[in-house]
Amino acid sequence: MTQTVLITGAGTGFGKNIAFALAEKGNPVIATVEVMSQVSALEQEARERGVKMQIEKLDVTNPKDREKAWAWDIDVLVNNAAVKEGGSLVDIPEANLRHQFEANVFGPILLTKGFARKMVDRNHGRIVFVSSVSGITTNPLSGPYSGSKHTVEAFAMALSKELQEFNVEVSTINPGPYLTGFNDREFETWKNWEIDLDDTVFDYSKTAFPSEQFDPEEVTEPAIKVILGETDQYRNVIPEKMVSQLKEKQAAVWDKKTTADLGKRHESVQKSYDIEPGTPAE
Repeated sequence: MTQTVLITGAGTGFGKNIAFALAEKGNPVIATVEVMSQVSALEQEARERGVKMQIEKLDVTNPKDREKAWAWDIDVLVNNAAVKEGGSLVDIPEANLRHQFEANVFGPILLTKGFARKMVDRNHGRIVFVSSVSGITTNPLSGPYSGSKHTVEAFAMALSKELQEFNVEVSTINPGPYLTGFNDREFETWKNWEIDLDDTVFDYSKTAFPSEQFDPEEVTEPAIKVILGETDQYRNVIPEKMVSQLKEKQAAVWDKKTTADLGKRHESVQKSYDIEPGTPAE
């Protein structure tokens, strides 16, 4: 049985890879992008690759775009669109912080509301949130993004419990650090801050994403299994080898002391200063 899948943020990265892979497998796909220029670019690539899919503009923060989308008949909603605003909470401007939550939380959740009501009426459906390992743990200088993904995790869990009686599945995909450019752009967002950059606590011109990054192609097949319901696991960390590490980090919070390592730079902050942008994992 084919399932019509709507994917937000399908112009780049995970969303684009997943959209093409699903379409190549014969699944009806509505691939949505933020701006019209991405529509034509994606349409051209689809023609070149001989892939058929519906390509639409859908800025999740735009009420008119959300209302337009609710007219589409879908079986699966994949909330993938996101932005990543880097920087310490002591430095990031209010406008950038608000943009982080508008794009990653309020826009996707408001979009989900309309589709969730249709799924309730139909007594069937699936909603997938592409979250992040940053929704499970938090690194310094990534607080805005991590905060938005922690919020997504809370909404997803609430929806899962609320919609179960209506046969609507809810799940999360939690990718680790992958080399799509998304993580590296996080540490470039300071360049558009409308503040005095000489007055920030941290020198962002010298920092980079503090982790080696994996090949993004690894995400596609595991993600498709979640999207098509081939696995019924609620939380899906990719790569799976990160699960034990994440559980250890969560457990460590229970023993964390407020006085621990005061006066010392956190190792992750130091790594941000030491690592080169776009460093691949071995």
